[in-house]
Amino acid sequence: MLFLYLTFSNPLDLQSPQDRTNRIFVAEKAGVIKSFDNINSVEEASIFLDISNKTVTASELGLLGFAFHPDYISNGFLYVTYTPSESLAVISRFKVSETNANMVDESSETILLEIAQPKTNHNGGQLAFGSDGYLYIVSGDGGGAGDPDGNAQNLETLLGEILRIDVNNQDAGLSYAIPIDNPFVENENARGEIYAYGLRNPWRFSFDVQTNTIWAADVGQDELEEIDLIVKGGNYGWNILEGSSCYQKSECDATDLIAPHYEYGHSNNDKSVTGGYVYHGNELPTLKGYYI
Repeated sequence: MLFLYLTFSNPLDLQSPQDRTNRIFVAEKAGVIKSFDNINSVEEASIFLDISNKTVTASELGLLGFAFHPDYISNGFLYVTYTPSESLAVISRFKVSETNANMVDESSETILLEIAQPKTNHNGGQLAFGSDGYLYIVSGDGGGAGDPDGNAQNLETLLGEILRIDVNNQDAGLSYAIPIDNPFVENENARGEIYAYGLRNPWRFSFDVQTNTIWAADVGQDELEEIDLIVKGGNYGWNILEGSSCYQKSECDATDLIAPHYEYGHSNNDKSVTGGYVYHGNELPTLKGYYI
């Protein structure tokens, strides 16, 4: 579809709730999610959620991502990650209005998880539900050149990681549950929410809908951009490695670190990686099975 009459301000995420209404939803950095009908002639997008009054947008902060619950058609739950201050990112649950299916009840917010942000960049922010029903969350390393605090290699923080939580249940003292098969649940020196780690700023990730493989695009420091295939418990090397190369040192121990599936430099004026999806459509058969 080509939506010739629609305009957005700093759009950064597009999702569909798969609720048989054929609507598309777009998030704007300032804290607004808009919806519109999936037809060429649509002329206006309506506001579905507006949390701009409590969203800080300096630098890379803002509304970072959103996801609809797999059972949205029944429960109306929407999950959003945003920055209410320069030092904090939150993952919140909202519920659609009981009287208006085209608007979220802003008073329904329940904050599920808070992640301290040392700097105003590298906030990650993608949310997505896996086929296992769990919510996956990407978190950047907390910012600052070179991960100065070593967050991405620190299993006691939620920075520089991919997290996995169960939003349908609650553990004691939490607004969610930690899946019992998360890789570090039995490690008393690690956060149980962590699914994979050693990432710099995985701005976007996606599931291959046919294989459930997780494809994550991790933004590089100065030299290399990378695309990773995420596995449970995997360590993707930052800040020991940038891509497949040692970072800061001429030699480093890459034992047990997972190399990128693909990487590229900036020699051809290439820019930071954004991320995409594995294509399984029918319009372009030569691209089937490729990550775009």
